[in-house]
Amino acid sequence: MKILVLHSDVPPDAPPDDLDTLEQAKAIETTLTRLDHEVSLAAFAPDLAHLEALIARECADLVFNLVETVWGRGLHASLAPAMLEQLGVPFTGGSAASLAACGDKVLAKRIMTGAELPTPAWSEPPHWPNIGEGRWIVKSATEDASLGLDDDSVVSGREAVAARAQASAARYGGRWFAERFIDGREFNVALIERDGAPFVLPIGEMTFDKWVEGRPRIIGYAAKWDETCVEYSDTMRVFDWRAREPALDRRLEQLSKRCWEVFGLSGYARVDFRVDAEGQPYILEINPNPCLEPDAGVAAACEQVGIAYASVIEDIIRAALHG
Repeated sequence: MKILVLHSDVPPDAPPDDLDTLEQAKAIETTLTRLDHEVSLAAFAPDLAHLEALIARECADLVFNLVETVWGRGLHASLAPAMLEQLGVPFTGGSAASLAACGDKVLAKRIMTGAELPTPAWSEPPHWPNIGEGRWIVKSATEDASLGLDDDSVVSGREAVAARAQASAARYGGRWFAERFIDGREFNVALIERDGAPFVLPIGEMTFDKWVEGRPRIIGYAAKWDETCVEYSDTMRVFDWRAREPALDRRLEQLSKRCWEVFGLSGYARVDFRVDAEGQPYILEINPNPCLEPDAGVAAACEQVGIAYASVIEDIIRAALHG
């Protein structure tokens, strides 16, 4: 086929989480070319006529959608699939509706609550209701990649929550909210679509074995993107826990499939969990179109069961054509 790999419009001086999109695009271009597809790459521009002309010029049979930000914001990522849906062009990954619902974390939590899916309690400005005892983590409501997350994001009390949210909004812009901090274990569940249904890959646990006692166990921005810092090397993904805890493994799988159903996910996705000391899982976020770099979480989970990277890409394309 002729496949257009559509990615975010990223400037050369962009931060590493944005530049990562270009690395994904190159990896997928290389893989698709090896699979004998004719591939072209282009940056997304939020203009319907421009997009229609681009697809016509490239004679694209399918668009591989890697648009994570528009105008530099993840908030607007659903514009790309919305335009592709309007043009009637097959594309990979989540629909505009699923990206919009999952991309607004507070909206996603309301949907989860309505569907009786477990998610930590949360609070919003300006009045910050229900902030009680215990610790809270202040997060962006609309941006991914752990934007603005560090140890100081975990605070106690309404006054500290409000101050952190105000400082984060001043530095990064956008909306910020507080979520009850689950002081426990962290798991990432990757799913790919096969034969119209979600297939749950081996579930990875993010470990913090080298963390200093008392430090919040979170995957902050530095741990994700700064290869020079200790946080980057001290957080490890492991899969060997599953044989020891089959009941938890099954529960995370069940909840992830339910998220797929409730949010109308397609192609591939990732669901992030925290599990407290009593073994109760809580859904933090649902991520349509997670990172597809060969060394990222989806590919690492596939490797555990012998699924080659090229096979993952083929599954995603097949789902887009038969969705």
